[in-house]
Amino acid sequence: MSWLNFFDNKTEVKHPFGRGINANLSKNEEKLFNKSYEAFEKKDILNAYEYFFESLQNYANEISNNNIILDRKIDKLNFEIFQGTARVSGYVTKEHLYADCIITKKLSKNLALKRYLLERNYQLTYAAYFSDDEYVKLKLFHDNITMSPQKIFFPLREIALNADFDKEFIKSEFPDVTIKDIKHLKAINENELKIKYYYLHKWIDDVKEKISTFPSNDNAGMQSFTLLYLFFKIDYLIVPKYKIYQKTSKKIQEYFNDDSLPIEAKNEEFKNYLQVLKDISLDKFRENFYDAKYTFNPSEKSSHEDISIFINESLTKIRWYKNNRYNQIIPIIYKYIGLYLLYNYGLNPVVKQLIHTLVEIQNQDFFNALEYTPLYNEENKSFSKKAIIARIEEIIAPFQNQFKSLQPFGSELNFDSLNEFSNSFYLQLNDLNFEEI
Repeated sequence: MSWLNFFDNKTEVKHPFGRGINANLSKNEEKLFNKSYEAFEKKDILNAYEYFFESLQNYANEISNNNIILDRKIDKLNFEIFQGTARVSGYVTKEHLYADCIITKKLSKNLALKRYLLERNYQLTYAAYFSDDEYVKLKLFHDNITMSPQKIFFPLREIALNADFDKEFIKSEFPDVTIKDIKHLKAINENELKIKYYYLHKWIDDVKEKISTFPSNDNAGMQSFTLLYLFFKIDYLIVPKYKIYQKTSKKIQEYFNDDSLPIEAKNEEFKNYLQVLKDISLDKFRENFYDAKYTFNPSEKSSHEDISIFINESLTKIRWYKNNRYNQIIPIIYKYIGLYLLYNYGLNPVVKQLIHTLVEIQNQDFFNALEYTPLYNEENKSFSKKAIIARIEEIIAPFQNQFKSLQPFGSELNFDSLNEFSNSFYLQLNDLNFEEI
């Protein structure tokens, strides 16, 4: 039973993309989970937890990422769970589980942050904030009397995800407060950073130029698609942290949830923020990045039916624009669809890898800069057809034992143009059958 999204190790992925986990689970993940369940039923608590934690380990090229570290004693199991900025440490005994995560130094005068943390306590289901003599921490305590893998997964996921989110939020919104216990974070490769900085500027310029070509009247919807597409692309491909992530995600959330502003005003907000991003120096840009280990995905798993509904609704909008001869927006919406799904939906491993492949093809120049093998030649508009078909087969094949009707579809794709390819790709995604054996 798996809650984690990952990339199959045959698929060429050398960098983290998006907010999910870019790694593989243990090949024995399901077996370990089942052994954990059986051990909990037998009240063999320490072994049950050890199997459970081992099922959450993830791997890169067959080597453990050490996203979970265990130290087994006779009557106690100590553990550490890494989730971005958060290092959750704790222990398990036969009677209970305890875990906490250091956030910052003990507060004295910052009333605004105290108020924020108190409000967060009302929003959390399992974990709670407190302070000891030295630090503000997020903690979790659970009795093991009726525990199972399902019951402990969600409390541990909550403390890890929320500790990571709040540490990033505090660094962004409370610049006078220093977040603590982040020695496990590493700087990203400098060449990768410069590539991302270059493409951030290039994409902003490209979007401004594209918007200038739109019809002068009734173009608010077209501008929204274009601007949202850019923000989703920044989030998935550049993957900024800290202030850039917090501000960008807030702008996107306000666009979809704030009904008090007209679309035109929201578009202007986007454009103003794009200028802010463009004005960031490389040194300030660098402060918004780090490499880290991750254990849990931030998105709940979405049904394939929900994904299909969104794809069909989006393709209907494309047909409307095509029928009304707004052809310049059509390639953008095709790119928007995949990035929207990656941003807003908890995708299963197959769909996530497939959409990543489409995004890679649609943004081939960026992946070329990161030295990925090209799947599409933008200059002569030609596809590496055999490589794409092979990639799709590699993604789907490992899951065919679980899903009896799941079949590769590379040979069914339309390679006549990038638009036709994208359209046929989404239609094939809709037809995937995830009925389990």
